[in-house]
Amino acid sequence: MFQYLKAGQKILGMNARNFSYIRPANSRRAIRLANDKLRTKRLMRKAGIPVPKLFGVIKNRLDLDSFAWENLPSSFVLKPNMGLGGGGIMVIYGRKKNSHWIKSSGGEATIADFKAHIQDILDGRYSISGDPDIAFFEERLKKTKKFRRICYRGTPDVRIIVYNKVPLMAMLRLPTRKSEGKANLHLGGIGAGIDIATGMTTTAIQNDQTLKNIPGTNRAISGVKVPHWKQILRLAIEAQIASSLGYLGADIVLDRHHGPVLLEINARPGLSIQIANLAPLKERLERIRGLKIKTAEKGIRVAEELFGNENEEVRKDEKSGKRIISSTETVTLFTKKGEQYQIQAKIDTGAGYSSISTELAATLGFTEALAAIQKYQFNAPLSPDQAKKMASDIEAQVLREYKDIIDTIIIHSANGTTYRVMVPLTFVLAGIKFKTRASIVRRKHLKYPMIIGRNDLKKFLVDPHK
Repeated sequence: MFQYLKAGQKILGMNARNFSYIRPANSRRAIRLANDKLRTKRLMRKAGIPVPKLFGVIKNRLDLDSFAWENLPSSFVLKPNMGLGGGGIMVIYGRKKNSHWIKSSGGEATIADFKAHIQDILDGRYSISGDPDIAFFEERLKKTKKFRRICYRGTPDVRIIVYNKVPLMAMLRLPTRKSEGKANLHLGGIGAGIDIATGMTTTAIQNDQTLKNIPGTNRAISGVKVPHWKQILRLAIEAQIASSLGYLGADIVLDRHHGPVLLEINARPGLSIQIANLAPLKERLERIRGLKIKTAEKGIRVAEELFGNENEEVRKDEKSGKRIISSTETVTLFTKKGEQYQIQAKIDTGAGYSSISTELAATLGFTEALAAIQKYQFNAPLSPDQAKKMASDIEAQVLREYKDIIDTIIIHSANGTTYRVMVPLTFVLAGIKFKTRASIVRRKHLKYPMIIGRNDLKKFLVDPHK
């Protein structure tokens, strides 16, 4: 798989990562902080960034002997403070009536087991430097229902590479039976590439081999929308700013109750994220080197514009250079709040303008426009003369009264004549972002919530057999 990427000569190797990016961008002080999970936790909490709750810390043998085990909740995670690559982590799911705890593997753990494991941590067995370490207990974050179908036992997390306040590349790390419920690729977890612009999973790997479905099932890994995507990107950038690391990997969990939570940061994030995305990091790093990015919002916009939809296969007509699309296409829409929403749209060269259903309009946040439709009976069947009179009577008032509405339009079709409102719409089709206007129509009887008309198809050729 690395051979496939190396054909482009833009694959980022370990030496290039260390000498060209980590060494210039990450100070020794910032790296030491990133390696220290407890210090990182305190710093992030001070910066207002959500992190898992801390339940207890064991610094030495005296702490271990006097630790109050009865104060631990039934579910938690035990970690080495200076651990590396997921080593030494124990995930506890609950407690039995016999007082034994249940591990992520399904096995049981006793206080004696914990003491033996913690002694290994204190002795530095899992430490990044091999020096004596600290053990701590923290809250076990619980996965959102969205990931239940593609996740075995544990909680998945999102790894995001951030450089110069721009989120360059991301992947969803999924626990598997092989990894014993841990979201760690080295232990056999799955890494699914994520499109930066949409938050949708694309290609995936396990043990550096590509795969399409969750092993042992027919459940597709690609096409899964990561909820709260823009918030996750913002959190990763804020973590970079707080840590003073110029180049880092941020690990974020989408918790069932708390939403996006920063799990930890990594000053030397691994390179397998390139394989998961089938895209080289070096090329993306070069494109943003030297850019002046002041805010997280700016960093997100740059990432969306430069790195969104890169894995999308796009055919072009040789003569015209126009992109070739089919009669139905996946479209990414933007709500009024800037959130992304993906649908299947019908490509209709017979329609002059694009249109969306009332249900989709509600999802996108056009409540004022829907109120106007209800009040003035838009979309009712009319004769051409009735439609003209209605437009003459109410158009100016409607445009003045409802900010959602930027225009009105009379539509003549095989079903008759209707008078409709039009709203501003931003969407991405075949990798091209459009800002247009679309009418709102009741579409309960139709299969697709959106029709894209000729006015928005000038950059495309439509192949109904594609």
